[in-house]
Amino acid sequence: MAFVPFDDRDGWIWMDGAFVPWREAKTHVLTHALHYGSSVFEGERMYAGEIFKLTEHTERLHRSANLLEFEIPFSVAEIDAACKETCERMGLDDCYVRPVAFRGPEQVSVSAFHNKTRIAIAVWEWPSYFDPETKRKGIRIEWAKWRRPDPQTAPSTAKAAGLYMICTMAKMAAEKRGYSDAMMLDWRGYIAEATGANVFFVQDGVLHTPRIDAILDGITRQTVIELARAKGIEVQVRDILPEELAGFSECFVTGTAAEVTPVSEIGEYRFTPGDLSLGLMEDYGRLVRRQL
Repeated sequence: MAFVPFDDRDGWIWMDGAFVPWREAKTHVLTHALHYGSSVFEGERMYAGEIFKLTEHTERLHRSANLLEFEIPFSVAEIDAACKETCERMGLDDCYVRPVAFRGPEQVSVSAFHNKTRIAIAVWEWPSYFDPETKRKGIRIEWAKWRRPDPQTAPSTAKAAGLYMICTMAKMAAEKRGYSDAMMLDWRGYIAEATGANVFFVQDGVLHTPRIDAILDGITRQTVIELARAKGIEVQVRDILPEELAGFSECFVTGTAAEVTPVSEIGEYRFTPGDLSLGLMEDYGRLVRRQL
């Protein structure tokens, strides 16, 4: 498939309450968010005409903005409606949905009292993040050299653009070496998350996943925990040391883009996708398409 730049596509983007042609959806080079990272966003998916857990995503968008000390000038209901209308305007019923809110260009300084909050919603076709065969075999992940920040140094539970700088660096480094992603530790040295996905491990039929005090509490993560507990699978949410990976038999990552994706290796540790991982992968796929 030929590479198509995201700034040169046909279609419409919702911006600040109105639709503008895709190529005209622009902001100034002195936008505060570009210089100081004052931006929050969501990643959502529409399956068969319905955006999965749309309101939960929009509520988190508002929470993230509040953590960055700015307010979004549209309600949750208004943003929900705009997301649906953007998909309809683009003629898509299976797609990726990206709302983003950010401080504009009125003031270029660390202080931002005079900056207005801008918001945009774009949608586009996006097939599975990993091809089905790779997912069933499990992806390869390496260790990231960067760690998730101490929550006393950054709003680590916000889905804030600035927090993804180290994720981009870690993922690009991993891909250069032939891996699909990188696993990050938190500031204390415990397992945190991949660059854009939460992680789960399996030991003797029990799921283990890190606490969320320093990472994003993913909506897919929450959904998988609900699915597992509904099946009678025990879920332990706890601190996990890297050396514990030697005792886990299965591993998978979760996220809107990754969905539920088994993992075959993290650095020196190996896993075999099994019934629990593959079963939850199938359950999640049925759930989002309203077949469960």
